[in-house]
Amino acid sequence: MTPFAYEIEEDTRPRLGLIVLQVDETIEQDFRHLFTPDRARLHVSRVPSGAELNPDTIAGMAHDLPAATRLLPVAAPLDAVAYACTSGTTLIGADQVHQMIRANCPARAATDPLTAALAACARLGVTRLGIVSPYIASVAVPIRRAFEAAGLMVPHTLSFGEEIEARVARIAPASIAEAARAVASQGGIDAVFLSCTNLRTLDIIAPLEAELGLPVLSSNQVLAWHMAALAGITDLPAKAGRLMQS
Repeated sequence: MTPFAYEIEEDTRPRLGLIVLQVDETIEQDFRHLFTPDRARLHVSRVPSGAELNPDTIAGMAHDLPAATRLLPVAAPLDAVAYACTSGTTLIGADQVHQMIRANCPARAATDPLTAALAACARLGVTRLGIVSPYIASVAVPIRRAFEAAGLMVPHTLSFGEEIEARVARIAPASIAEAARAVASQGGIDAVFLSCTNLRTLDIIAPLEAELGLPVLSSNQVLAWHMAALAGITDLPAKAGRLMQS
């Protein structure tokens, strides 16, 4: 059989890589809404993770993260690659996460929800942050400490005390909104951060901002914003809050 002649043509859309927890049911859906096919090419890999999220299962993710990163396509450099776990980044360490990403795939930039949240706070001038987390104290407390270590004040935190990821993905957005209201009602904060990529927050951000008069940030929103900035994408949907317009 004689091979038929063809031409090589590169797709010029930005290329994004997302490393998602095996048990995460939310962030990939959010990113498909934010990074529509005309905006970017989104490539997703999954890292093994336990049904429960605690320091022991997060340590296991640190072991498996390099292999998950290597499963992303490597034919051309990716403009930005992210490890999509806020608590995992907090306990593993953002610098170590970024090193593992860069060592295992051709990424022009690496990020994570914690790094992205800190960048978002800097962009919006946030110095006093209220946090809503779904997790047990051994996972939620280090997140607060990570923000404090970066120079932010965290006057108020609230947690649902959950450990089972399947339940986290099913926490009603109305309950998350109520938790944000409870944190904001205590006063003395510049913004609310809804921590966890598995929480369904995308559709409540803009209404909460209008109601509370404060920026409302979430793990998925800040990560998408930061990846877009790193990749040169400038037209994310405004429905995801005032951060997207900053």
